[in-house]
Amino acid sequence: MPQTQEIQSTLTSYRRVLQNINELPSVIQQVSGHMQIRGYTEDGSGLAFAPDALRIEITGPIGIHLSVVDLPGLIEVPDDNRDDDDVNAVINMVTAYLQSSRTIVLAVVQASNDVATQKIIRLARRYDPEGQRTVGIITKPDLINVGSVSRIALTAKNQDTIKLKLGFFLVKNPSPTEIKEQITMISRSQRELQFFSAPEWTSQQLDMNRVGVDKLRQFLQVLLDSHIEKELPKVREEIKKSLTTTEAQLRSMGDARPTPIHVRSFMTSLSMKYYELLQAALNGSYQSIDADFFTQVESSRLRALIQQINTEFAKHMRDHGERRKSGTASTLEQSNASSTAQLMVTEEQMMTWVREVYTRTRGKELPGNHNSALLAELFHEQSQRWASIAKAHVGAIREIISQWTEKAVKNVIREDEDGLRREVGSILQDSLDSCEKLALEELNKLLEDERRSPLTYNHYYTDNIQKARGDMQKAAVRNAINLAKEQDWNGKLHINNDAWNIERFVLAVESRIVVDMDEQACKEALTQLKAYYKVARKTFIDNVARQVIERHMISPLPQAFCPTSIAQLSDEELLRIGSEPEHEAERRTKLTNMAQALRQSLVDLQRPVY
Repeated sequence: MPQTQEIQSTLTSYRRVLQNINELPSVIQQVSGHMQIRGYTEDGSGLAFAPDALRIEITGPIGIHLSVVDLPGLIEVPDDNRDDDDVNAVINMVTAYLQSSRTIVLAVVQASNDVATQKIIRLARRYDPEGQRTVGIITKPDLINVGSVSRIALTAKNQDTIKLKLGFFLVKNPSPTEIKEQITMISRSQRELQFFSAPEWTSQQLDMNRVGVDKLRQFLQVLLDSHIEKELPKVREEIKKSLTTTEAQLRSMGDARPTPIHVRSFMTSLSMKYYELLQAALNGSYQSIDADFFTQVESSRLRALIQQINTEFAKHMRDHGERRKSGTASTLEQSNASSTAQLMVTEEQMMTWVREVYTRTRGKELPGNHNSALLAELFHEQSQRWASIAKAHVGAIREIISQWTEKAVKNVIREDEDGLRREVGSILQDSLDSCEKLALEELNKLLEDERRSPLTYNHYYTDNIQKARGDMQKAAVRNAINLAKEQDWNGKLHINNDAWNIERFVLAVESRIVVDMDEQACKEALTQLKAYYKVARKTFIDNVARQVIERHMISPLPQAFCPTSIAQLSDEELLRIGSEPEHEAERRTKLTNMAQALRQSLVDLQRPVY
């Protein structure tokens, strides 16, 4: 039956000061109820044996410095009141004490039973094979059968088949009547000696130094002194190890923070660690601070991740940013495509689309010219996908920053500070939400700029236009020459260096260059679109990276949780966020008290033992 936290707390805090030993039975009954011992609970259920121990400290003018643990008797066979679990529980409890090298084993056996069959003797020999700490105690000699005195005396003199290195003691406990009479210790000893002075005992030539409780007490004091002297160095080393461990646990908890001043100092130190870690992550200085974090924690190198995602964004814009992309064949009909899907079209399909837009944007311009609105409409439709791609990019940046802050908070704040982790994480997420909102607002401004009339002063635009025009002219002339060669020179073009041949060649080429003015206008518009789209795309990619991501998502990160932000918090906010959890404060108090007790124990162990 597992104990609840309430039961454990009740048992741990239980204290009673008794002025009279007669109060002990009521204490035992009360504690048995707390331990959930069967027969002491309200419903009668519970445990036959509990792993807890009732500790009784007896102080007075007489006695020895000895801790006595009264363990339950060993059970061989389960019965109606005790099952196999109870049998094992008792054995485990007894074994836990016997196997400790510091335990002096008082193997109590009844005079009416055969010592050789007593399980406690076998267990004691198993865990104390050299017999350095096992003392046999024979009790209840007044309850033996007539004629059994010689057998008991043989065992008491350590001359029977079962022998102990430290031998046996023979004692007689007060009878129930004597207990009711509340006899004194002196009277008890006198009655005990009187019992063993009877002829049937004196005739056995017992060693009277091993008869009676007084002799047992004296022997145990000597045995205890020698045992302490032997075990003391081990105890001292164990205490030192425990003290080292306890102090290390206290150091790992950091300084206590009971007041707003302590909390502010603690939070400022914490924010500085996070701030330095973030700066190293953003600057790419992965070896400058907490190298283990950047080496062992996955996705901890924030700047490298940002660079990677920005690069992927730029590539995706180059490959998939166009609404219509020229290819060898059409893979998606425009009528079936969504407004954000990319259309793979042939050059002929591209020109068909340009002609459609050219037709619906005609104004008062003369044939061969196109309306200024044509380039704007072509570009706006061609750049439709930019918004969704860029917004997805902002979301991807937000995700990696969110994951990084979560890992950084876990690295900076101890695992047992769950509440503080949540509070700091919430502050960082709120800041990140604000950053994302501002970034999307900035992105919308960039997109709004792109929806205006095309505008650029980039010389690459005019260079690309001139190059494209030159390529078109060369293609037209080359085609006209090939036609003239095939039709007028029978496939073999040869021109003499005279005016008549040259003029004839020029006229032949000129007659074959037929210009459709509307077609020319559409080709010119397509040329301008390709040139402007390329320039605008590069500018847009850079603006998103610098003005959206860097300005609004990256740069504000260090201000979210830094010493300056902590200084701006009120005392109430600080206490709510950074106060030490109650269980941690209790643990600190417990560790502090334990450390003080261990230090005092080391001091006490240096004093001579009298």
